Amino acid sequence: MVEEVYNRVKALYKKKKFPVVLGGEHTVSIGAFKAASELYGDLTILQFDAHTDMRNEYNGSKIDHHCVMARASEMAPVVQVGIRSMSAGEREDIQPDRVFYAMQIYDQSTWMYELLNKLSRNVYITIDLDVLNPSIMASTGTPEPGGMNWFDIINILKKISEQVNIVGFDITELVPNKENKAPDYLVAKLIYTMLTYKFITGIK
Repeated sequence: MVEEVYNRVKALYKKKKFPVVLGGEHTVSIGAFKAASELYGDLTILQFDAHTDMRNEYNGSKIDHHCVMARASEMAPVVQVGIRSMSAGEREDIQPDRVFYAMQIYDQSTWMYELLNKLSRNVYITIDLDVLNPSIMASTGTPEPGGMNWFDIINILKKISEQVNIVGFDITELVPNKENKAPDYLVAKLIYTMLTYKFITGIK
């Protein structure tokens, strides 16, 4: 699956297209990271997530949603936003000055400028929907208390688009619930809002 995503995204880049990867499971991002990192030498992978996903392996596998950002860090520098859960072992692998914890950014704005200073010219964005507050995003497999709200995430995404070249993005971990359609619409709106920022207000 990782190789298939890699090949598809690489083919899109060859056609000078902008890749958007949608996955139920965060592991789909690994192939996209690989394609982007090969094309863009000056790349930062920016993660919005409740979890660090920095385990080197999980249940004997290095290809797992717990390991996504460990694989990303092998390809490009990583910046992590919205983190509020990790295993004890992951603390040894993160870069503290490149992690913006949910508690630190709650109801603040100065962190956004610090974040922008850590990004390179080209940025690939990966969004695990559990970065959002469960009050607006309950439809995910591993919800965590707290998290970003709608205006929190779109405000920082707009600022990012105005400062760097976004080269692609993915959105993962939606688990649709037929009894609650609101999270599904939120994801659809997030996708077209990000595309608007990229192609209307963003740096080309």
